[in-house]
Amino acid sequence: MCWSATADLVAGAGVTAVGVACVARVRRVRDLPLAALPLLLGAHQIVEAMVWDAGGGDGPATVAWAVIALPVLAVWVPAGVWCAAPQRTRRGLGCVLAVGVATAAGLAYGLAVGPVTAEIRWHTIGYATDLSHPTLLVVGYLLATVGSLLLSGDRRLLVLGIFVAAGAPACWALWRLEFVSTWCAFAAVCSVLLLGWVRDRPAPR
Repeated sequence: MCWSATADLVAGAGVTAVGVACVARVRRVRDLPLAALPLLLGAHQIVEAMVWDAGGGDGPATVAWAVIALPVLAVWVPAGVWCAAPQRTRRGLGCVLAVGVATAAGLAYGLAVGPVTAEIRWHTIGYATDLSHPTLLVVGYLLATVGSLLLSGDRRLLVLGIFVAAGAPACWALWRLEFVSTWCAFAAVCSVLLLGWVRDRPAPR
């Protein structure tokens, strides 16, 4: 999320460009899902530019934004980490992935049966949906996304996980205060860190 439609478009284009570079540098097929994450994040910001242009509401762009932000990322991140991880850490990551799948199922059900709305609030957009057991879903979401990075067994992904764990609360606080949304800058930094991870990955033997 950015503070305007223009900012979302510019940031989305930049993050997508980083995603293209990540995918182009992949040398192992199993690294592809995680390397493609910036493409998803860039598309997510471009979708939000459409939410800005629509003035919020409950239209298709709002629903698409929520689907990517909630169930898709809850599965994509742990699945990507599991694919790229060394064999010794895959069993533990498989449990984390299972949590992500269960969490995504709960999130998807909530989005399917309840309304999803967006409201322009100064330099931010507030999203609202009716989810049952929200605390449990938040815990599952964080375990699946942040937890998978911290348990990856990869030094660069560990750094990314620490950055996400530290930076996300700050972005969330600024967003909740309706001061300015910094999620787009956060996504850009994460994407650059993933590009560094892709570049440092050893070539397959």
